[in-house]
Amino acid sequence: MQNEDIKKPSFLFASSMLLTIIAIISVGILVFDAPIQILMFIGMFALFPFMMKLGYTYSKVQDVLFKSMGQSLESVLILASVGILIGTWIASGTVPALVYYGINMISPRFFLLTTLLFTAVVATTTGTSWGAIGTAGVAMMGVGATIGVPAGITAGAILSGAYFGDKMSPLSDTTNLTPTVTGATLFGHIKHMMYTAAPAFLITAVLFTVIGLQYSVDSIDSEHVDTLLVQLSTNFNISWVAFTPIILLIALMMMKKPAVISIFTAAMYGGVLAAFSQGYSFSNVFNIMYDGYTADLGNETINELLQRGGITDMLPLIVLFLFALGLGGLLAESGALEAIIGSFAHKIQSHFSLTLVTLLVGYFSLAIGGAIYFSSVMTGTIMKPLYDRMNLKPENLSRTVEAAATLSGTLFPWVGAGMFATTTLGIPVMEYLPFTFLAFITPVITLIYAATGFTMTEKEESPVKKKEKNRNKATGKAHLA
Repeated sequence: MQNEDIKKPSFLFASSMLLTIIAIISVGILVFDAPIQILMFIGMFALFPFMMKLGYTYSKVQDVLFKSMGQSLESVLILASVGILIGTWIASGTVPALVYYGINMISPRFFLLTTLLFTAVVATTTGTSWGAIGTAGVAMMGVGATIGVPAGITAGAILSGAYFGDKMSPLSDTTNLTPTVTGATLFGHIKHMMYTAAPAFLITAVLFTVIGLQYSVDSIDSEHVDTLLVQLSTNFNISWVAFTPIILLIALMMMKKPAVISIFTAAMYGGVLAAFSQGYSFSNVFNIMYDGYTADLGNETINELLQRGGITDMLPLIVLFLFALGLGGLLAESGALEAIIGSFAHKIQSHFSLTLVTLLVGYFSLAIGGAIYFSSVMTGTIMKPLYDRMNLKPENLSRTVEAAATLSGTLFPWVGAGMFATTTLGIPVMEYLPFTFLAFITPVITLIYAATGFTMTEKEESPVKKKEKNRNKATGKAHLA
């Protein structure tokens, strides 16, 4: 088929394509509570008639899908390594040791600050904000109640810490998904988020420190916390050796080794440590690498935190990556995104307006889709061409997507993250919403950076383009002379 046989979609036709996808996914999630993976799979096939109408053959559509999905292979390898790492780090005592020492570091005088830090550490090491909320968060809600801290304030500290840790973790699903959709690298994405998330977290820490001084006590008497400590020390050999896998991973990252190599190496070392430090057989270690850590530790809260990991735990996310890139590839190849973006692209002439529109698209897609994954995929897919047009690195887009889609998930009562938070912590959204400082501060800092140009990094120009630009400058000077 010749390219001239393929028609360009009109704005109305392109909007119909996008609205079809939005309808399938939003209705499926909000009405039928369907898994987003199957909805994206259905959405891909729903685009086939539109593509045929534009002149594409089935074989051409298939080629587009295969090419788009092929871009996720590196992310698939990273996710498989992450699954192994989570399992082996739990079995080796690394995650249990972090939780154990984290609980011991909780200060009654600075309860809200230490709650913020504790949940951040748990989320970073486990790669799950929900896991941190459902375990460390539940424990801290109980402690807060015993010392008279309002539940909404404690929940705000828990959610802020959990989602900051989730964003900084190379083990997190959304932290892996967003750079895949936008074309950024995993570690590049995390590094670029640090510019906005770190100062936002610091400001959040100061606010909770000041607020917490009003509820300062001399000691904490919580049976729930004591039970957690006993269970952890009984089931695992807690020592400094358990921290060596973290040291190894940080060292490899500082040496700028590829993400796959760094995570896989740290995961394998965790498996060896599990055998020699915790007494697991190598047969058990291999099973943990594939199926995750499944041992019953005799405590529901501890089980909820530690029964995870393994390659199988990553399979739903791997499927999501494949279908998300396939869907995005079809929308891009058909010209639908170009037609939609072309209707308002001329109005976006600055980094500030580009960032503002990205945040608004993120909030809107989060509200109508009811899921962080949906918002991340749609926002990244729709806005990527505009960032390319302004010659901005994809990390600028990926961190903005996270600022809107991920951090704000708990602010909407009907979004999955909001429903999980209210159910798990036992309070309505409006009670903790005023205290989720990180979710409000991060977008503000992101907009300030966009307005000033700070950290809005551009793509490196190719040698050919540099020569052309220098030649044009020289020609211009010659004309002026």
